[in-house]
Amino acid sequence: MKFYKMLFFLTLMLGTLIAISSYSWLSMWMGLEINLLSIIPLLKDSKNLYPSEAALKYFITQALASSILLFSIVLSLNLSEFMDYPKNFIILMMNSALMTKLGAAPFHSWFPEVMEGLNWNNATIMLTWQKIAPMVLVMYNCQLTYFMLAIIIFSTILSGTLGLNQISLRKILTYSSINHIGWMLASMLNSQTIWMIYFLIYTLITLNLIVIFHYFKIYFLNQFFFVSNNLKMIKFFFICNFLSLGGLPPFLGFFPKWMVINNLISNNFYLMSTLLIVFTLISLYFYLRVTFSTILLNSSETLMIPCKKIGFSIYFVNFLSLSGLLVSTLIFNIF
Repeated sequence: MKFYKMLFFLTLMLGTLIAISSYSWLSMWMGLEINLLSIIPLLKDSKNLYPSEAALKYFITQALASSILLFSIVLSLNLSEFMDYPKNFIILMMNSALMTKLGAAPFHSWFPEVMEGLNWNNATIMLTWQKIAPMVLVMYNCQLTYFMLAIIIFSTILSGTLGLNQISLRKILTYSSINHIGWMLASMLNSQTIWMIYFLIYTLITLNLIVIFHYFKIYFLNQFFFVSNNLKMIKFFFICNFLSLGGLPPFLGFFPKWMVINNLISNNFYLMSTLLIVFTLISLYFYLRVTFSTILLNSSETLMIPCKKIGFSIYFVNFLSLSGLLVSTLIFNIF
């Protein structure tokens, strides 16, 4: 890794930590800005034009969201000097800016476009680490319940319907991420602990998938079918992780969804839990379609191409992910 990339990666992490550990909104905004200015050089690639385009799209969107956030912070600090703004209006502005940074629907249009131009390393940062700061700030400011409900329902509906006809693995993971953002926002309405468990499990499953894609340099579904024919174990891991990401019961991905639904029902959010389950079935449909075509398509196996050896780390992390639901169920039954 180049030195400047290491430096910007450290300041990226620092920016997020400043944002989530600050006491004032202004220093939170400052943390978000450090984070944004650090990721732009990481997205750039001298060999390829697409990352530069993605970096520019990302910068423009995030700068707009940051300016709206700063404007709402300034308004809230000098509220009495200007005019009688209702407090809810400022919270709405603030949350809208944070949702734009997060990529939650209906503020999600930039997200698939930016993801499509990134390599798997940068895609990992975008899908996991970049979610932390806006999520925590939304958690601090989680007051407008109806607004949050609308965002959650939009995220689940749009991610399911827009992900149906995708062949790019990056876009499939992006729409999956938007769906999970809806679930995470639902989890933080009542419990921060459930949000943390959900985020950690989502990160683990996404990393499992991206490690496989990065290892074989796969970006589209047809490439994956070609590679996975030679490696049956990789095909099995991919199918299990994909179904786990959708939240099918025997796998680890079901566990946080189970906790969220349990929490929502115990807090009388019956309609929202029903809508979340129903619209997540749409996204589960396209996960199943991908996994079925991976198993059932009759495609030729080439004996000439030498297989890449699979490292122990891929086996180990996938074993953790696949045995996770059993372990977590046993732990919760004991305690």
